Amino acid sequence: MRADFEALGLVAGGGKFPILCAEEAKKKGYKVVVVAHIGETDQALEQIADGIIWLHLGQLNKLIDFLKANGARHVIFAGTITKKRIFFDVRPDLRALGLWRRLNSRLDDHLLRAIALELEAEGIQVISSTAFLDQLFMPVGCITHKRPSLDQEEDIRFGFSIAKEIGRLDIGQCIVVKDKTILAIEAIEGTDQTILRGGKLGGPGSVVIKVCKPHQDTRFDLPSVGLKTIQTMVEARAEVLAVEAGKALLFDMPETVEFANKNKIAVVGIQDETP
Repeated sequence: MRADFEALGLVAGGGKFPILCAEEAKKKGYKVVVVAHIGETDQALEQIADGIIWLHLGQLNKLIDFLKANGARHVIFAGTITKKRIFFDVRPDLRALGLWRRLNSRLDDHLLRAIALELEAEGIQVISSTAFLDQLFMPVGCITHKRPSLDQEEDIRFGFSIAKEIGRLDIGQCIVVKDKTILAIEAIEGTDQTILRGGKLGGPGSVVIKVCKPHQDTRFDLPSVGLKTIQTMVEARAEVLAVEAGKALLFDMPETVEFANKNKIAVVGIQDETP
């Protein structure tokens, strides 16, 4: 891609990631036009974007028309969408309804790939959400003062392959483990609720494992953790966060590590099933 004020589309969910993407793209000379989602996207993007439209989930035609009208030939998907909203807060247009009915699976990866194909049919290429922010990838090894105990390392090894299998089935990216027992598996509720549910069942010493799906389309929906994850772990009394290095994103690293150290939580980047 070439900058020189080329228009870059940004389909924004919630959290800081869309803001970081927009800021970095603008530093590199792109005009950033944002499709923001009502009830999800941070309004701070209005101060950064060169153009913005606020939509409800499912307004696919408006999304495409806005990007085309602003000359965006490339688009990034960044940020979270609360998945359970698909049951109560979607306003699909005819194009979205047609897409939905054509899907033989409505799991995350299938849906996002289908949307990407719709955009590409209109001459808009979906590129990786980390195109400008590869420095956010989780590093290998322990990044906190506290390290996992030998038993917790065993739990990480035990849970890694199971988490990968759950991801292969496109169910979720996170599991909670204790004493080689699966306490919670992420589904539509998201990572934080999974951690709280696992902590309630397992109590102190629980291990949280978050990995990239084996067949993950890395253009979108990469696993991510950050300060909020550690805060949730404190509430759940979990003690170890194991995240797949090089394939998951770590936000607010200095603040996250500082808070983890303060609360005696181990944070480790894992690779090849080895903590």
